[in-house]
Amino acid sequence: MRLIVVVLVSVIFTFGSYPAFAVSPAKADRLFCIERSKNKNLVQYDIHLTEKRELPESNPVSVYWVLENGCREELTPIQRFAYGIASQVKLAKDKLKVGLVALKSRDVIVQKLNGSFKALVSINGTQSILEKVYIKAEEKSVGFPKVLYVDLIGKSIQTNLPVRERITPGQQQQASM
Repeated sequence: MRLIVVVLVSVIFTFGSYPAFAVSPAKADRLFCIERSKNKNLVQYDIHLTEKRELPESNPVSVYWVLENGCREELTPIQRFAYGIASQVKLAKDKLKVGLVALKSRDVIVQKLNGSFKALVSINGTQSILEKVYIKAEEKSVGFPKVLYVDLIGKSIQTNLPVRERITPGQQQQASM
């Protein structure tokens, strides 16, 4: 009987919680993630494609949590107000404009480059592939955390060199938690 319980628990842990990389469909490209100073959980943005690896007509970009333990979890409705997608507009067969709640000041262009889709954004005035957004925030005992700064991290399309830009709340660009 004890062996059955051990096997059952093993099966539940093996198949009950799926790591994010295991549940991402084969027809999806990872775009970028948001890291936060609060913990090691990530907000992951992926693009889902048709069988022919083309953009579907509506809402191809999805967003979800990748927890510290590797499990995937959907955003709650309240979390969508901070990390969700404000808009998705298909511009061409292989091009999409995405507005992010967490980065109101800049549209992200998702476009096919060298056979896979990438998130493109201006970082320090350079057209770049967005790899990561890092949010440094100060936790408060009551209310929402105070954003100290947001870093955009990527690679220049022209030089393939790393690029980084820090946005602070006092700047014209607005970034939210």
